[in-house]
Amino acid sequence: MTPIIVSILAVCLLLIATESKTNVNKAAVAIFAGTVGWVLYVGYGTDFVMSRHATDYVSFLDGAESTGILVKEFIARHVFLKHVGHASEIVLFLLATMTIVEILNNNGCFDFISQLLKTRSSKKILWRLAIVTFIISANLDNLTTTVMMLTIMHKIIPNRRYRMIYGSAIVLAANCGGALTVIGDPMGLVLWSQGAVTPTNYSLSLLIPCLIAWALPTYWVGRMLPERMQTEWIVMPYRGDDTNLNVRQRLLMLFIGIGGLWFIPSFSNITRLSPFLGALCVLSVLWVVNELFNHRLMNEEQMIQRRTPRVLQYGVLQMMLFVMGIMLAVGVLQETGFLQRFTLLLDQGVQNVWMLGAVSALVSTILDNFATGMGMLSLHAVQDVHTTASLSAFAQDGEYWKIVGYTSAVAGNILAIGSMSGLALIKAERIRVVWYLRNIGWKALVGTMLGYLALYIFV
Repeated sequence: MTPIIVSILAVCLLLIATESKTNVNKAAVAIFAGTVGWVLYVGYGTDFVMSRHATDYVSFLDGAESTGILVKEFIARHVFLKHVGHASEIVLFLLATMTIVEILNNNGCFDFISQLLKTRSSKKILWRLAIVTFIISANLDNLTTTVMMLTIMHKIIPNRRYRMIYGSAIVLAANCGGALTVIGDPMGLVLWSQGAVTPTNYSLSLLIPCLIAWALPTYWVGRMLPERMQTEWIVMPYRGDDTNLNVRQRLLMLFIGIGGLWFIPSFSNITRLSPFLGALCVLSVLWVVNELFNHRLMNEEQMIQRRTPRVLQYGVLQMMLFVMGIMLAVGVLQETGFLQRFTLLLDQGVQNVWMLGAVSALVSTILDNFATGMGMLSLHAVQDVHTTASLSAFAQDGEYWKIVGYTSAVAGNILAIGSMSGLALIKAERIRVVWYLRNIGWKALVGTMLGYLALYIFV
């Protein structure tokens, strides 16, 4: 059954990599891969359980005679739930952070971005967009940041060709900024939740590489623009379905949302609880403040229709479903023993973690960066050693985890199809992959390689 499961998941990965051609949503494919993989695993559960969990299963039986039903119960309680728990931690964190962004955006807390862009200098618009995107993406989810910034940019820049250029710069900044912190990209969040990295060490190690991978291509992108840019400005004093808060109220909500997210690593270290609980705590406080500030508008018909943030609708939920599906699919591969055998084979052929990083970067340009990162992460467990050089790369805060975090996120800039942020740009501005590669991709490739060199020097 293992070859069948591996073959099905390989076909699903191919569909994910070719989403721009097949138009089959990668979230649907990922969910299919995760669910079908576990259904097939349960179908041959006795063989898998006796080969990998024999001792735990005997203890579970407690003297009872083994039956097919008991095998399935053991898998459901002691094997499957473990992987569901890991995936749910990430999904709940993403749900909380995306909802925080939606509440802040609905209340005009990001309106200052539009004010920063009130200039006709194309270079100033580019760098202001890029810097704000980089900073916000490092503190929030990079896909949500990309969608929000693309929406702002679309309202200001009327020319489609220039929107394609500015949108590409936004994707570069979002992916590089997201890679900088453990909460800015789903892959970094997985590394943190599984104990592979600590937030401060991870960010300090990736600071210079991420800055290089972002700033250099952005500078080259700026040379594609004219000196002056035609812009459009629409004054919107009050959006009846959102809010009517004053500046102090917006700043307070922004402080609660962003400041709360900054406190999550400390919250996790103090309580030893999963980071998603801290994110939910921040969300609850922000939501209560939102209700208090907008209580006068809550009885109006438009506000009643918007009590539930738009982030809970299908369009944004597909990212979380994709993450859940990929993590479940990787989990079933681990339980079949395939990944362990593949790791041994890979270690015999490639014994250098930097070469593995190059492979990860290459795959990330075509396959989704999160799927690539999860595949690389699943090949090795976090080692509790610090003395042996061959194993220290896989210890907490070891080289391997930072390499995986950097390459899986930043290499997705080389082809827009390599990241969900890039796919959002393709759909928003109807960009062709060939245009992106010819105008943006090679610039991102040079930046990624120089950033990787910096990572090699400083880590």
